[in-house]
Amino acid sequence: MMSQEQHEILNKTIVYDGYFKLVRYRVKHRRYDGSWTEPILREVFERGHAAAVLPYDPVHDRVLLIEQFRTAAIGSAWGPRLIEVIAGVIGDGETPQQVARREAKEEAGLALDDLVPIFEVFASPGGSSERVSLFCARFESELAGGVHGLSEEDEDIRSLIMTTDQAGAAIGRTLVTAPAALCIQWLLLNRAQLRARWGVGGKG
Repeated sequence: MMSQEQHEILNKTIVYDGYFKLVRYRVKHRRYDGSWTEPILREVFERGHAAAVLPYDPVHDRVLLIEQFRTAAIGSAWGPRLIEVIAGVIGDGETPQQVARREAKEEAGLALDDLVPIFEVFASPGGSSERVSLFCARFESELAGGVHGLSEEDEDIRSLIMTTDQAGAAIGRTLVTAPAALCIQWLLLNRAQLRARWGVGGKG
């Protein structure tokens, strides 16, 4: 990890400032041999940071994912309806935990209690400053489902409930969103410990 002395911002210009922000940097940084690079010009997409949560039912070994329309995926092989984890952008004065709980209520009608931190990741650091805080939370799958979302935001979000193993098998096939894949892979590795935390016996 580079310290502050390892790079220098020569110029910073806001190119666009709307719902999202685009910032152009002119920057240089030290090479690993101690020399400096020439000035580099890069645009950085700033949309804020986000929180995402994977609801898990340890009794029935099921997860809840959501499916919604995403304009950016229109030209993809999967089409614009993508399978994701519940997520939202962190607003001013909010914590990642607050956002995870708020979005769970809005996008899936869930009131989540115990949030287990997974880890925090950069979404796409080659061009975006966004970081995503990932969580897992307990829910009761037999009481969940349906279509949710905020009408004022034209959200039409469908809940998908499946077994943890089914979700794992979908990674790279029908499930191609990074936060969802990371959350599910984490759950597959930590399922036993999570079930023990919540006082549930063996798998199944």
